Amino acid sequence: MNKISPLAFVHPEAKLGENNVIGPFCYIDRNTVIGDENILQNSVTLNYGTRLGSGNEIFPGASISTKPQDLKFKGEDTTCEIGNNNSIRENVTISRGTASRGITVVGSNNLLMENMHVAHDCILGSNLIIGNSTKFAGEVVVDDNAIISATVLAHQFCRVGSYVMIQGGSRFSQDIPPYIIAGREPIRYAGINVVGLRRRGFDNDLIDLIHNAYRLLYSKGILAEGIEEIKKNLTVTKEIQYIIDFVESSQRGIIR
Repeated sequence: MNKISPLAFVHPEAKLGENNVIGPFCYIDRNTVIGDENILQNSVTLNYGTRLGSGNEIFPGASISTKPQDLKFKGEDTTCEIGNNNSIRENVTISRGTASRGITVVGSNNLLMENMHVAHDCILGSNLIIGNSTKFAGEVVVDDNAIISATVLAHQFCRVGSYVMIQGGSRFSQDIPPYIIAGREPIRYAGINVVGLRRRGFDNDLIDLIHNAYRLLYSKGILAEGIEEIKKNLTVTKEIQYIIDFVESSQRGIIR
């Protein structure tokens, strides 16, 4: 049974699962679908197109599936899909998609800290930690298990790889490849995220292999030559293949 405050507004066309808690002054629009056992604290807004999974906790002032801040948006029927077991803190804003992708996605088991923004058509993975006031422009992609510190600014169309750690206050307009620390000013490669990888169960041999891959990659002025060196000199495990695929598919280039 859902517990809905009498001070909340739930549109009669909204679809709710079971055992949700909806606090006072929440607003749930039409064309929204909510799973089970979510907690919406006071003053949460679920706008048109929200698709919310189960077990999420959303804190006061958060606004999900907001109208995109994109002048090309013409009111097309798009969605914002949130997975399970996310903690979405105060004043987080997540826009729904545009005609470009039609959907904004946030995976599961993420911590989105206070005042951060996810723009239209972003694709965020799972097990992410994203710090206070970090802002993602449109169509940013973040792979699983990344840690992005506070007040980071991500340019539109950028991609962030898995298991990275990005220094607080950074800004970037190129892709950030997996397993690394990105920091300094201007932002650049600052080594392998050794502590993060160990915490995630990577053994020392695999960490050394990843380190050698980046040593070879960045030793060449042309990244394609670095990729060839990796293929010739290292065992291509799934982790190394992920690095290769990430670099070769990058549309904006990677940070150096």
